[in-house]
Amino acid sequence: MRKTTLGRTGLEITQLGYGALEVRGTKADDDRGRMPNEDHAGHILNGVLDSGINFIDTAWCYGRSEEMMGRYINKRRDEYILAGKTGHGRCSAKGPFGSYTRDALIGCVEKSLQDLQVDYFDVLQLHNPTAEDVEENGCIEVLQEIKAKGLTRFLGVSSVLPHLEKHLATGVYDVFQIPYSALEPEHHDIITKIAEAGGGTIIRGGVAKGEPASAAVAASRVENWKPSLGGSSGLKRWNMFEEAKLDEFRQENESRTAFLLRFTISHPHIHTIIVGTQNPDHLNDNVEAAQRGPLSPETYAEIKKRLESVGLKHGA
Repeated sequence: MRKTTLGRTGLEITQLGYGALEVRGTKADDDRGRMPNEDHAGHILNGVLDSGINFIDTAWCYGRSEEMMGRYINKRRDEYILAGKTGHGRCSAKGPFGSYTRDALIGCVEKSLQDLQVDYFDVLQLHNPTAEDVEENGCIEVLQEIKAKGLTRFLGVSSVLPHLEKHLATGVYDVFQIPYSALEPEHHDIITKIAEAGGGTIIRGGVAKGEPASAAVAASRVENWKPSLGGSSGLKRWNMFEEAKLDEFRQENESRTAFLLRFTISHPHIHTIIVGTQNPDHLNDNVEAAQRGPLSPETYAEIKKRLESVGLKHGA
């Protein structure tokens, strides 16, 4: 599988990564856990590594995701780059978690590493803070303390505009996790700006949450898909996909989701895209799409032109 260098970290990672939120638990654990049983997590996680993917992103607030990773793939630690997160002002949890205080950040890291059954993260990301959160809680100093203890090799932040500009200006973060896809283009230019400054770029939402498969699923997407920035609902953006007549560019038997993945990796400054699934067939489809590689420059330019014509502008 095609690999890229994650900015100044020098880490060689696959352009397709795996988002481990999907192995957050079983249906019996909570209303968001969808796996039929715990062994299913082992099947998926080992399947990810067997496919050649070497980048996995998780977080302490992703249900039992880290516990599942610790149970099923901790012995394969040398086969993957591990990205974790700490702090989250909108998460709820027992104890000191759910904030950006020193105790919360350090406690979160310690709990995550314990559940993962590993000694360190390759990349530790501050989870969705505002610039004010960082300043008020002294987060940068705490992250540097965590790094000095050997609990992470590199520092990152998962965020959105307008906060990304201020995070980038600190010069502290090696890696940035950013939402972006053909249907959510608002971060196109900041991705380029970050990469040109030497930062690594991890893209979430790169397949636009997946294609609504039916009217019922589409209705659910409208209710549950709230873009990182304000704006159109998920269903409206899929309607814009159709208005732009993007199906004309899909290869034979290529799903819209696979097509969007290839569009996303065509952005020249994206290093990896994390896509989550607990369906083995979807995993295989994602891998096949990534292996086909980016779109041709001519096709990529024409698609961006069509998207702009329906109100989805990629780039200034």
